[in-house]
Amino acid sequence: MNVELSEEALAYGSTVRQAFADAGGDRLVRDAELEPAKRESAYAPVLAEVGAWELEPRADGDDLEASAAVCRAAGYWCAAYPVAERLARPADGEADGLLVVGAPVRAAAVAGLDLRWATVTVDGRRGLVTAVRPDGAPRTTAFVGELEIADAAGDGAEDLALGLVLPCWTLLGMLDRALDLARDHVLVREQFGQRLSSFQGVQFQVTEAEVERAGLEMLAKYALWSVRTRLPAAVADALALRLAAIEAAEVVFRVAHQLHGAIGFCDETQLSWLSRYSQPLRRLPLGLSATRSALVRKIGRQGLPGLFHE
Repeated sequence: MNVELSEEALAYGSTVRQAFADAGGDRLVRDAELEPAKRESAYAPVLAEVGAWELEPRADGDDLEASAAVCRAAGYWCAAYPVAERLARPADGEADGLLVVGAPVRAAAVAGLDLRWATVTVDGRRGLVTAVRPDGAPRTTAFVGELEIADAAGDGAEDLALGLVLPCWTLLGMLDRALDLARDHVLVREQFGQRLSSFQGVQFQVTEAEVERAGLEMLAKYALWSVRTRLPAAVADALALRLAAIEAAEVVFRVAHQLHGAIGFCDETQLSWLSRYSQPLRRLPLGLSATRSALVRKIGRQGLPGLFHE
């Protein structure tokens, strides 16, 4: 078993991250809030230019790894666009993207986009979005809108695994950036005549956050491998990854905000934008408790198979 991403996928992810930087970087999400109608024209051409929409993660393992790298790059730049959801689109071409939805509130960060969406519930029921009702201004909703869904035929188990895993790679990219911002801050900020990075307590906090981030990265690679090899436990692995992603995000953002202090909640710092736009990924389709409950129902008393299951 090799869960590491290929060199090609890593190089592609670097290319996509640079493409976002060249297109405006942090400015893109700020402009999207100011002019929501231009969100599609701001993000979609960047991804089209690097060939992201040509990837077929369901059909090709290399494309699946490349898709994960794209999602991570999008998360690093806090892309206010459903990159993972579009890459997880159904293979039949009936929709432009796939949304995993929970209950009782069915919502996703797709308000204002003129795209066709397929859905799948945590129980594997498929559907098609017939309407998206925005809940308010992007400033307070992060483009989340309530979905009206019509049932569709078919088993969505394979859809569910992919639809859960790719957004976790987006969240991983956000945690990458949050830690980079925290490190940069403590290296230049001084207190009592010393840089913050010289204080042992600060070093412990950064280490704690990095351990969570690194652990999530390894689980993300394993879950991606599970999806790629179509393991029977792929959905359980995806739910376990989501649970770990939510828990890691809580630690990393807590540490990053503590180290930044009050300025970390001001829009002058990119951490504020990352923290706010991570909320839909952390709360939808299921929050921490609901994700844990779904995982328990899925694995019952058997537990997760793990590496040495026969």
